[in-house]
Amino acid sequence: MPATNPSRLLRAFWPEIRKQRWALVTSFGAALLTAGLQVLEPWPLKFIYDLIFHSQRGSGLPLNLSAPAILALSALSMVVLTGLAAMAEYFGTVWLNRAACRIITDIRDRLFAHLIQLPVSFFQGHRTGDLITRVTFDIDRMRDILVTALLPLMTTLLSLSAMIAVMLWMNWRLGLIAIVTFPLFALSVSRRTKRIKEVTRIQRSREGAVASTTGEVIGAIRVVQAFSLQTLFFRKFSLVNRQSLEDGAKAQSLSAGLERTTEVLVAGSTALVLWAGAQFVLSHKLTPGELIVFVTYLRTAFKPIRQLAKYLGQIAKAIASGDRVLNVMHTESVLKDRAGAIGASALSGSVQFDGVSFGYEPGSPVLRDLCFFVPPGERIAVVGASGSGKSTLASLLLRFHDPVEGRILIDGRDSRDYTLESLRSHIAFVPQDSVLFAATVRDNITFGSVGASEMRVMEAARLANVHEFACNLPLRYETLITERGASLSGGQRQRIAIARAALRQSPIVILDEPTTGLDDRNAQQVMDALDRVTKGRTTFLITLDLRAARLADVIVFLEHGRILERGSHEQLMALDGRYAEVYRGQLASKSGLREMYATVA
Repeated sequence: MPATNPSRLLRAFWPEIRKQRWALVTSFGAALLTAGLQVLEPWPLKFIYDLIFHSQRGSGLPLNLSAPAILALSALSMVVLTGLAAMAEYFGTVWLNRAACRIITDIRDRLFAHLIQLPVSFFQGHRTGDLITRVTFDIDRMRDILVTALLPLMTTLLSLSAMIAVMLWMNWRLGLIAIVTFPLFALSVSRRTKRIKEVTRIQRSREGAVASTTGEVIGAIRVVQAFSLQTLFFRKFSLVNRQSLEDGAKAQSLSAGLERTTEVLVAGSTALVLWAGAQFVLSHKLTPGELIVFVTYLRTAFKPIRQLAKYLGQIAKAIASGDRVLNVMHTESVLKDRAGAIGASALSGSVQFDGVSFGYEPGSPVLRDLCFFVPPGERIAVVGASGSGKSTLASLLLRFHDPVEGRILIDGRDSRDYTLESLRSHIAFVPQDSVLFAATVRDNITFGSVGASEMRVMEAARLANVHEFACNLPLRYETLITERGASLSGGQRQRIAIARAALRQSPIVILDEPTTGLDDRNAQQVMDALDRVTKGRTTFLITLDLRAARLADVIVFLEHGRILERGSHEQLMALDGRYAEVYRGQLASKSGLREMYATVA
C-alpha cells in the first residue's frame, strides 16, 4: 500500500470527522482569535519603548495621554492580551480534544467492525499482536494529529501569517529581510520530515512485531516453559525490541537535528533584522518601538516554529500509524454476499458437495472434485490422515472459504446464494480447540443463541453434561472463566462448547475433532453429550479416530484431498480397503497401550 498523506487520511476518515464539524469549527475560531491576540501582544511594548526613547514619530496612540497613563495602559494591555490569548487557546484545545476523542472512538469502532468481518484467510496471514497494535496503539497515535500537533501547528501558521502581514505593512523592506530565512527553513523541514516519516513507519512495524512476539509467547506459555524455550524467545523478543529502539532513536535524532537547524536560522534572522532595523531607526524611518515589535514577532513566531519539528515528527508518526490502519480498512473481504443473496430460513439441513475443489494457494489443491450427498438428519464422519483435507471441508461448509471449483448445495441451493450471516446462523460448530471467552459459564453458553431463555440454557447445559460440574463451581453458572477457559479442564471446556452448539438448535452441526486430547473417560462423556445434541440434525464429524466414526450413518474416507472410500462402517470393513486397514491399526495400537499399562500396573 502506498504511503498515506494527510489529505488521504482526511478523505478516508471524513465520515467520522464530519460528525464533529461544529466542534472543529469552534476550535478553528478559537485558533483564529488566539493568533489575532498574539499579533497584538507586542504592541504595548512599542508604546513603552517609543515613550522611553522619545521617538520623533510619536507613540502612535490616538489619544493625548500623559506618560504615566501610557505606561499604565500599556502594562495593563499586556496582561489582558496575554490572558485573553491563553483563554482562547484553552477553549480551543478543550473543544478540539472532545472532537478528537469522539473521532478516534468512531474510527476504532469502524476498524474493529471491519476487522471482524474479514475472512479467516486474512487472519492466517497476519500476526495477532500486530493487529491488536493497529486497533489500540496506532489509533491512539492518530490522536496526535488533532490535539498534540495539529492545533499548535494551526495556531502557529495563523499567527505567523498575520505577523508577516503586519511586518510588511510596518516596513516592507525590513519585513522582507525578516522572512528571508523562511524558504531555507521550509526546505530543511521538507527533507527531514520525509526521513522521519519513513523511519517512523518502520518503527511502527517493529512495535507490531514486539506485540506479536509477546502475545505469541504468553498464549503458549505452557509449551514455552515445558520445552525450556524462554532463552530462545527472549533473544527473538530482544532483537525486535532493540531494532524498534534504534528506529525510535533515529527518528528522535532527526527531529532534534531539525530543531537545532531552526534555532540557527532563527538566530541568523534575528541578527539580520536587528542590524538592518537599527539602520532604519538611526535614519528615523522606524521607531525603536516598531523595531521591538519586529524582533518580538520574530522571537514569537520562531518560538513555536522551533517546536514545529516536534509537531511534524508527531504528525509523521500519526500518518505512519494511519497507513497501518488504512491498510486494514482497505482490505476487502473475498467473501461477500452475492447480489440478490437471500436469508436462509427454516432449513432442513440437506448438504451436497457437487464437484468441489479447493486450494489455499493456486495450483496446490487441498480438496479435489468432492461429490457426495447428505440427507437431512444423517450423521456423516469425515476421516483420513492429517493433511487429507478434513478440516478444510468443514471450513467450506461454514464459508470461511469458497470452493475454487464446484459448489456446495444447502437444501438444494448454492450456499453462496444465502447471506453469510443467515447461513452461519443455521450451523452449529464445535471446534477442536474449544474457544471460551473471559465471561461467565452462562454467557459462554448463551453465545450460541444470544437472548435465549433460562430454560433453554439449562436444557442445553444438561444435554452437554455441563450442569453437573457447573453446579460445583464457586458461583455455579455465574462463575467467571479465565481467558480461553484456562481455569477448566479440557473435557469441561469441550462440554461448554457443545452446550453452546446445542443452544443454537441448528439443522447442521459440525464437530471438528471433538475428543482430541481427552482421556477415555472425558472422551466418552463428550461423545455421549454429542450423541444427544446431534440427534435429528445433519452432523459432520471430522475426526482421526475411526472408533468414534464407526457409529456414523456414512463414513467418507479422504486421502490426498480425494474421496477414497465411502459407506457405513460395516460396508467399509467388508470392502477390506484402506479404511479397514487403518481401523485395525488403530484398534491394535489401543490394545497394545492397554496391555502395556496393565503390565506396568
